[in-house]
Amino acid sequence: MNKYELMYIVRPTVEADGVKKIMTELNAIFTNNGSKIVECKELGLKDLAYEIEKHRKGYYVWTLVEANNEALNEFNRVILLNEDVIRHIVVKDGE
Repeated sequence: MNKYELMYIVRPTVEADGVKKIMTELNAIFTNNGSKIVECKELGLKDLAYEIEKHRKGYYVWTLVEANNEALNEFNRVILLNEDVIRHIVVKDGE
């Protein structure tokens, strides 16, 4: 398994409980597919570098995971279907 850093931005119109729910659902993808969440941080509401879908702010969430390809592919599939997530990125950790 490889380590990956994930960052995603949730719409600013989502309530705090909704952000927690999204985080729980996305983290469950990894734990249910034999992977491990190393660290997860909700960075909070921040200004975006540029406007995305008419939003100027977003809730940033950063996660470090040890994941297999199956879990990573499922995460990418599910996050693209989630309309409350306006951007995401997955980067392989170089350690």
